[in-house]
Amino acid sequence: MTRVDELMQDKLQSSVPTINDLGSYIIESGGKRLRPVMVLLAARACGYTGSDHIKMAVIIEFVHTATLLHDDVVDESMMRRGRETANARWGNNLSVLVGDFLYSRAFEMMVEVGHMRVMQLLAQATNVISEGEVRQALNRGNADLTEADYLQVIASKTARLFAAAAELGAVAAQLDDQQRQQL
Repeated sequence: MTRVDELMQDKLQSSVPTINDLGSYIIESGGKRLRPVMVLLAARACGYTGSDHIKMAVIIEFVHTATLLHDDVVDESMMRRGRETANARWGNNLSVLVGDFLYSRAFEMMVEVGHMRVMQLLAQATNVISEGEVRQALNRGNADLTEADYLQVIASKTARLFAAAAELGAVAAQLDDQQRQQL
């Protein structure tokens, strides 16, 4: 994870100081980094010995962090993990824009990895996450929300990114479609 953290700090750098400050604040907020760990473990379990899985771990964390920044704005959250949210500290506009910066930095890194399946997988995952966010926003305060609808939101927002993390490790190891799905 040290290599992941170092690359994350390197890729967070911008010529705009506020991006550096806000990005560092949210990345260093005490998250468990479960998704990057999932990428690393899946790659190892699949016998991968290269280094692209480090980039993939950073990519998934940047995507996850961007979703958190956007989610906190939509939910009007003021606290996350016992700390002030970025939007409470810097405002909604800067939080959304730094979330967009993290997405675009993740896309740059996907190009560096040069594997179309990585781009396809994360494009699909971010679309599903966005749909889950919209579903959640539309159902806010809905007392008639069914358990199935609630579980669909969770699957869209949380489970999909974990599944993508596991599959990224398999993509790094160049497993075929059937093997990736088994993982």
